[in-house]
Amino acid sequence: QVQLVESGGGSVQAGGSLRLSCAASGYTYSIYCMGWFRQAPGKEREGVATVRSDGSTSYRSSVKGRFTISQDNAKNTLYLQMNSLKPEDTAMYYCAAQLESGGYCYVAALSDFHVWGQGTQVTVSS
Repeated sequence: QVQLVESGGGSVQAGGSLRLSCAASGYTYSIYCMGWFRQAPGKEREGVATVRSDGSTSYRSSVKGRFTISQDNAKNTLYLQMNSLKPEDTAMYYCAAQLESGGYCYVAALSDFHVWGQGTQVTVSS
């Protein structure tokens, strides 16, 4: 139904910035919520930021003020602007979506996201 492809990852120095993109294709009209999640080696996947179709957003506390999630519905693209990056932000970043079947659009609602991209690596060095 929906396919997601992330891009924009890379290696940056601490304090640097990256902008991740997630291109959605397929039945994009069915998307209710989109989010960014990340997973560092040996750690569980965690929510980073979400945006609902009505524009409401959520962020995990550790990225508030540094990361901004946005979406361009016309382009079917989700973005994550990451500023003031820290080594602790190093992880594989995944784009995910909830369709109109429902779910809670919140960073803690990982299990409510059923469509996932393949991930893009973000590495922040000190």
